[in-house]
Amino acid sequence: MDNVLFKVAFPAEFHAQTAAECALLLHPVIRDRIDEIAKIEIRTQMSALRIIDKTGPLHNPADRDHSLQYITVVALLFGELTDAHYEDEVARDPRIDALRDRCVVVEEPRYSAEYLDPEKRSIGNAVQVTFADGSTTERMEVEFPLGHPRRRAEALPLLRAKLLANLAAAYGDSCAAELTGLLLDEPDFDAMPAHELLAALATA
Repeated sequence: MDNVLFKVAFPAEFHAQTAAECALLLHPVIRDRIDEIAKIEIRTQMSALRIIDKTGPLHNPADRDHSLQYITVVALLFGELTDAHYEDEVARDPRIDALRDRCVVVEEPRYSAEYLDPEKRSIGNAVQVTFADGSTTERMEVEFPLGHPRRRAEALPLLRAKLLANLAAAYGDSCAAELTGLLLDEPDFDAMPAHELLAALATA
């Protein structure tokens, strides 16, 4: 359990989480120069190359949230990445495919090695944008996604908010708040008998 990866930052395949974060960090730099972008270089791990390096048509949201290029471009363009960005209405934006065509995905051998290293288990990506005049952005690098054990404390407030939102969808706001308190704040929770927990969930 100590090594669980919590997906709290973006609704995207895990190998692309850090690429999305890099792209968000670059958004303020490129947002007024979209038409000048000549190349988007994404340096990644071999696992991402095998699983989510996708060119050509993307037919539906499942295709799009498993495309490293789509995820990176959308985060660059919009400065955010939500489930709505995978839907047809957003995907029809002609800038997305134009920028996907300018993506170059390259293996970073260090990322591949450290992804497999049991002492590190990083999921690194780096993104750099080159403009038509030859100038470039900083090469933005993120090695550990939010929700990785090495960023656990940073992720906990978002994880709590995600739990609360999902419980609210099933139980309503008031019951969701009570259950969140029970699950996360009750000091004797670890000693609670399973039947009492199930009863709380059933009657909420």
